[in-house]
Amino acid sequence: MDFFSGEILYFNKPLKWTSFDLVNRFRYKLSRKLNVKKIKVGHAGTLDPLATGVMILCTGRATKRIDEFQYQTKEYVATLRLGATTPSFDLEREVDAVYPTEHITCEKVKEALAQFTGTIQQVPPVFSAVKVDGRRAYKFARKGRDVELKAKTLVIDELELLACDIPVIKIRVVCSKGTYIRALARDIGQALDSGAHLLALERIRIGDVTLDMCMNPEDIDSFLDSVKIETKENI
Repeated sequence: MDFFSGEILYFNKPLKWTSFDLVNRFRYKLSRKLNVKKIKVGHAGTLDPLATGVMILCTGRATKRIDEFQYQTKEYVATLRLGATTPSFDLEREVDAVYPTEHITCEKVKEALAQFTGTIQQVPPVFSAVKVDGRRAYKFARKGRDVELKAKTLVIDELELLACDIPVIKIRVVCSKGTYIRALARDIGQALDSGAHLLALERIRIGDVTLDMCMNPEDIDSFLDSVKIETKENI
């Protein structure tokens, strides 16, 4: 493998790791294997620390293909807790409000999900990397400052109810670039005249890359030991 000319690798990002944790881990081990001080490694499609699943890493000249992967369709499985909200719309922050769920049935959940299929408008979470006045929104949010974000147009191709044990539901989402599943959880809660936040999120596909094609971080050493590696950059 020629990591300087460019290779594309698939990983299963662990829970509580940032996307950059994974990139940094692989870059460090690859640099040591190649005996170089620096090599380009980038990722396509950031995942929140509390999300797991498919991440595509590109090395060397293949980093030019990152945008190509960014725009590919993504598929997620998300577990939502109805009847409660958090400022971050997931478990990063404590519950800040509770709402009734007695009026919610599985049939009503299906009806609510149908509202979010197709082209929709979505306001990103304030706890996100969206830029406001040149700074990431989450930096303002973590300081308790109010941030007003504009709605973005995106496409949700499929939205399926996988399990319904109110107040907990599990959904499968196939969507376009820029979709925040945390924000979708918020909006589903509101559509049910209640609240909601994410309990768990797993990305199971980017384009044609599925979870069963991905390696775990603990496999990096054995992977690098098992492949034939070009140690000099071919320019």
